Amino acid sequence: MSEVVVIGAGVGGLSAAVRLATAGHRVTVYERAGTVGGKLGRHVRSTPAGSFRFDTGPSLLTLPHVVSDLLGDDLSGHLVELDPIVRHRFPDGTVLDSCADQATFTSRIAEAFGERSADEWRRLWRRAERVWQTSWRHVLSAPARSTLGLSTLAWRAGDLAAIGPGQNIRSVGRRYLSDPRMRTLLDRYATYAGADPRRAPAALLAVPYAELRYGGWYLRGGLGTLADALLARCDALGVRVRTGTRVVEIEAAGGRVHGVRLADGALVRADVVVANADALEVYRDLLPDRRRAARLRERSLAGFVLLLGVRGRTPGLAHHTVLFPTDYDAEFDDVFGRPRDGMVARPARDPAVYVTVADDPLVRPDGHEAWFVLVNAPPHGDNAAGVDWASSSTAHGYADRILDVLAARGVEVRDRVLFRDVLTPADLQLTTASPGGAIYGTPAHGLSGLRRPGNRGPVRGLFLVGGSVHPGGGLPMVMLSAKIVADQIGSA
Repeated sequence: MSEVVVIGAGVGGLSAAVRLATAGHRVTVYERAGTVGGKLGRHVRSTPAGSFRFDTGPSLLTLPHVVSDLLGDDLSGHLVELDPIVRHRFPDGTVLDSCADQATFTSRIAEAFGERSADEWRRLWRRAERVWQTSWRHVLSAPARSTLGLSTLAWRAGDLAAIGPGQNIRSVGRRYLSDPRMRTLLDRYATYAGADPRRAPAALLAVPYAELRYGGWYLRGGLGTLADALLARCDALGVRVRTGTRVVEIEAAGGRVHGVRLADGALVRADVVVANADALEVYRDLLPDRRRAARLRERSLAGFVLLLGVRGRTPGLAHHTVLFPTDYDAEFDDVFGRPRDGMVARPARDPAVYVTVADDPLVRPDGHEAWFVLVNAPPHGDNAAGVDWASSSTAHGYADRILDVLAARGVEVRDRVLFRDVLTPADLQLTTASPGGAIYGTPAHGLSGLRRPGNRGPVRGLFLVGGSVHPGGGLPMVMLSAKIVADQIGSA
């Protein structure tokens, strides 16, 4: 029986703990925050009208079979399939509702944009299916490989043309889709990997395929229910979960790990350490490695969040609604900056706005709505080249701006807001130790962007899980990273 220490009780850390305890290891999880869940955060606001409950991280669950593979039927009573998965509203007023039934979705495309656009989507869908099949076999469910290795695998699978080395999501959209609104829809999926669609590899076609093939799901009571279920399974397996306990160093010598050191100076011995922390934090702070850390300095998209308690009900909104801007490229120029032109990153002036309003009595009082409003944002930086999101004036001024944008796009809510709470990239950095508050670690830019930091660390006995490492961000990917690691560690 091995002694395993897991650093961080996010979804990746808890998933790894469940798998390793099931395999017979003794597992202890140390979490710096007072609660589990990591980026799968929750926020409760009490008012005279009643309590509002918000998910502050992921708001959509995909690939539910990945969850059931780990937890069985533990969440079956909570799962709700969404139709539409997302309601897309374009600047000209056109609306397109996505769903997991492709015949229905293509008919909706035909109704909104014409039969030509539906035929183009069917052709793109066939390519996306090939990308998904190759990705699932050789990337998402397998240990990380080199960039050259990925290309070789795709070639052996007969799918190199679908993977499209050197192509990006934007170029694929231009090749297959003639309607600029459909191109905008495809561009948005690059942001699921924290990337700019003009630099995101074409292999990210797997992202819309996964969502539109296996569906989008909600958990009654909020997605934070997943963290509760993982914690309950850990408790049942005898995993020790220590919240409010920060790990400050991974102890390693002689080419292998020996344990971790806590903030109070205590040394905890371990045969195996699984780090559910941003890879940059691991290689910058916990086990310093300048070369590895230097590769991870580019940060992915962050998020600016408004949590709104709203009186009454709002017509025209689905569970998830995206309101697109007139110029999507201007948003990416703002958020990522244009270093060659001397343009530093800044809050997007006219961003796409993502609104989640769950029709769930468990998360809002009667006669009210709990709104989660998200826009892409540059990471936090307290230097001249970054955005100081810790500044109250910056945060609240931008909150006003987002409410103005909603009103300009036909969603006037300012006169019905009971309260608003603001969460910035600086808040995410503080609560989860994610450098800059970047949601996905490093962005998936270029073919090399598909090769995130590996799950096996540079010393024996060290492994990494979570959204900043292979196979990527998002709840199912994080849970797959835990499976990959558990399989590599093996049984006790």
